[in-house]
Amino acid sequence: MYTALSDDELDRLLQDDAPCGDLTTESLGVGAAAGGLQFLAREPMVVCGAEEAVRLFERVGAQARHHATSGTVLAAGGLLLTAAGSAEQLHRAWKTAQTLVEWASGIATAAASIVGAAGGVAVACTRKNVPGAKALSVKAVKAGGAVMHRLGLSETLLLFAEHRLFLAEEPDHTVARLRRAQPEKKIVVEVGDVKEAVRWALAGADVLQLEKFTPSGVAECRRSLGVLALTPLLGAAGGVRSDNAAAYVAAGADLLVTSAPFTAPPRDVQVHFSRC
Repeated sequence: MYTALSDDELDRLLQDDAPCGDLTTESLGVGAAAGGLQFLAREPMVVCGAEEAVRLFERVGAQARHHATSGTVLAAGGLLLTAAGSAEQLHRAWKTAQTLVEWASGIATAAASIVGAAGGVAVACTRKNVPGAKALSVKAVKAGGAVMHRLGLSETLLLFAEHRLFLAEEPDHTVARLRRAQPEKKIVVEVGDVKEAVRWALAGADVLQLEKFTPSGVAECRRSLGVLALTPLLGAAGGVRSDNAAAYVAAGADLLVTSAPFTAPPRDVQVHFSRC
């Protein structure tokens, strides 16, 4: 899989961790000693970030290779990567690389869990990633088998109640104006109840984002739209997790919109050092 971070970005991560060198390794005088290390999965995980971790070791002059690419499902004890070099090089990149893999694999594993529970219905992760971490967050989402709901404000039309607050027109006029302005884009409208969903479906919305609907609320919305022969896509959003994804699908959701993977706990990576 591709490397989400450029060499300059990886160098900045290394510089942030050791702006003036590694004081302990330097003070002990062991920097020139030859060694190696392994990254092992301490628990089951969907791997993400192994490519970036390898590049971090290479940026400090060590040799490294990944044994599990991003998207690989590893059991506990599975080998992620190996690296060899001087003690100075290995210690320089070790913790940054480990933390990056643990964090990204946490997102990927959580995304994969929801995807598995959704049974083939698309899982779309929102743009509520940690600010400044979008590139690797997107990679992790994809490694887990999900897709991005939207990368940012510039690419999709998503009409929130906070937009509608500033409008003084009927929904059909709003939809018509959006179609004229952006004829290639689908019109997605976030709604908070069934009545609002029907209103915007009648106006011609392509997708209704059902914000914080329960599964029973999604089912009610689907029935109400069906009576009127309205067929917008329904996206269940807000509170979607692996433990309720199947219920939302059974209720009639066409896609699941979630931010849950971005707050998932990191997966535990064990690091074994050796002296050559």
